[in-house]
Amino acid sequence: MTPSAKPRVLVTRALPEAGMARLFEHCDVTVFSNERQPTPEELHTLLHQHDALLCTLVDKIDRPLLEAARPKVVSNYAVGYDNIDIAAATELGIPVTNTPGVLTNATAEIAWALLMAVTRRIVEADLYVRDGKWTGWSPLMLLGTELAGKTLGIIGCGRIGLAVAKRAKAFEMNTLYYNRRRLDEATEREYGLTYAGLDALLAEADVISLHMPYSSESHHMINRDTFRAMKKTAFLINTARGSVVDEAALVEALRTGEIAGAGLDVFEAEPAVHPGLLTLPNVVLAPHLGSATLETRTKMAEIAVQNVLNVLKGELPVSLVNPDVWPMR
Repeated sequence: MTPSAKPRVLVTRALPEAGMARLFEHCDVTVFSNERQPTPEELHTLLHQHDALLCTLVDKIDRPLLEAARPKVVSNYAVGYDNIDIAAATELGIPVTNTPGVLTNATAEIAWALLMAVTRRIVEADLYVRDGKWTGWSPLMLLGTELAGKTLGIIGCGRIGLAVAKRAKAFEMNTLYYNRRRLDEATEREYGLTYAGLDALLAEADVISLHMPYSSESHHMINRDTFRAMKKTAFLINTARGSVVDEAALVEALRTGEIAGAGLDVFEAEPAVHPGLLTLPNVVLAPHLGSATLETRTKMAEIAVQNVLNVLKGELPVSLVNPDVWPMR
């Protein structure tokens, strides 16, 4: 990559400058916008003029786009990659990369922030004070739920699920987990975990935190039937993917008291939110802030950039999603 022949890289959204420095140094970079993502038509037009793509999880990278533009690499600024047609990219020999392992703590922290906010009614309390309704201390005012001695149920116990479980020990909670594959005994002991079937976890947990990846199998995994199986005093926390929860069923469960509350960082049709959620006091809503710390977002940018640079130099990227394309044809 000589200065006279810098490859052209399209970045769909402005990312932290510290993480982008090396990309600007080695490539001719087009950053679409800080305000919005490109439309499919804009993305299609722009990508034809570039050698590589650094996109975000809200950019749909489908077969027609990949077939038409044939980028040398698609670097996804996210851990998940369900926004990309991986099968099409693999058929076309296009490496797809992601940014795993760096947002574990940030996402675990937002899960706990939502958990604490909804169980202790922090958002309701904040509005109560701001609206001038607080006239003095009262024994029955805004009573919440204490966590010590309660049971946390984790569905999907990968890196983030384990980080959530680690924090549960400090709150003196019992922790059940459900995974497609059971963890080894040493890990269970280290994190204070007890394996449970899904039905048992739903029935016993006071708080259920979702951390499974999205797939056709996990689509609407949490639905009307699972809400009926949960305790009426239970809370649901979702920092995984919006579509693992049937939002319409969640609204009904919250409205009728089938469960006590929910804390959501992700939604089925982001940035749209089911209108029923907006009117309910027993749900805390966040605009997909899971990885939203300066430290994590900068590190994600550094990895995404390194992935682009490696592929453009003919080197194996740091985190290759579709290894069948390597070595590149």
